[in-house]
Amino acid sequence: MIHVNRGATSLGAFSEEEVTEGLRTGRFALSDLGWREGMANWQTLSQFPEFAAAPAAAGPPPPAGATSAITPSATPAPGGGLPWDDRQERGFFNAFIETLQMVLARPTIAFTAMQREGGLAEPLLYALIGGSFGLIVYFIYSFTFQSLGIFAQRNPLAHLIGSGIASVLLLILTPLLIAIGVFINAAILHVCLMIVGGAKQSFETTFRVVCFSAGSVYPLMIIPLCGGVVAGVWGIVLRCIGLARAHETDTGRAVLAVFLPLIVCCGGGLLLAILFGGIGALSHSWNH
Repeated sequence: MIHVNRGATSLGAFSEEEVTEGLRTGRFALSDLGWREGMANWQTLSQFPEFAAAPAAAGPPPPAGATSAITPSATPAPGGGLPWDDRQERGFFNAFIETLQMVLARPTIAFTAMQREGGLAEPLLYALIGGSFGLIVYFIYSFTFQSLGIFAQRNPLAHLIGSGIASVLLLILTPLLIAIGVFINAAILHVCLMIVGGAKQSFETTFRVVCFSAGSVYPLMIIPLCGGVVAGVWGIVLRCIGLARAHETDTGRAVLAVFLPLIVCCGGGLLLAILFGGIGALSHSWNH
């Protein structure tokens, strides 16, 4: 299978025959980027020997900037790893920042490049660093606002860092809660993905998606006032994209897997409300 990108946008994985037909019909352009297993870097389709002489359909060129946004050398190969995996060469801080920028700004490419396996420790460390930084800074300035009487009602948990003992507990418990949270979240998402038929990889792949998503969005919580909302919404988007790309399934299944727990909870709550409402109405009629 040949993975085809147009700039920063993934077009999917196709057989050689499908790419040839796509070049003939105009679905693909010779300037699109391609990669198959065994290649070190992406190349334009014109550089593939089997496509060099393929007839290209006449038609409008790709949108401006589509091919220049990302060059073959700057586009990581699928499963080739994120900058975080090369932190010994890049440096710890640089690798974290580059990974964060890639996941937030180019999630499709990031989760395509993410290694599917390789252990739980490295993605968990990334989630702990990004999550601890975002949450601790969020609580610190929330407590500051509360102390000044600003937005006190909007941050009811900020009093947790109001004493020295609570501050120490916060520093200890935050990484622990993040670790527990990503494991539970990954387990629920993987089960949901299995239910909708989109789990093409192991639990570790789902766990890695959750860790790199969480470690990248939690730092957004330091944005004053709306940081929590931004992190929450973008975290959902990253999980949908990440599951689709990492498990090589369609986006619809990934979105359904992400929202399935909410659908089940809302549906269960509605059924309980109807059930208790019916029991109450029945009991009322019996009493009269």
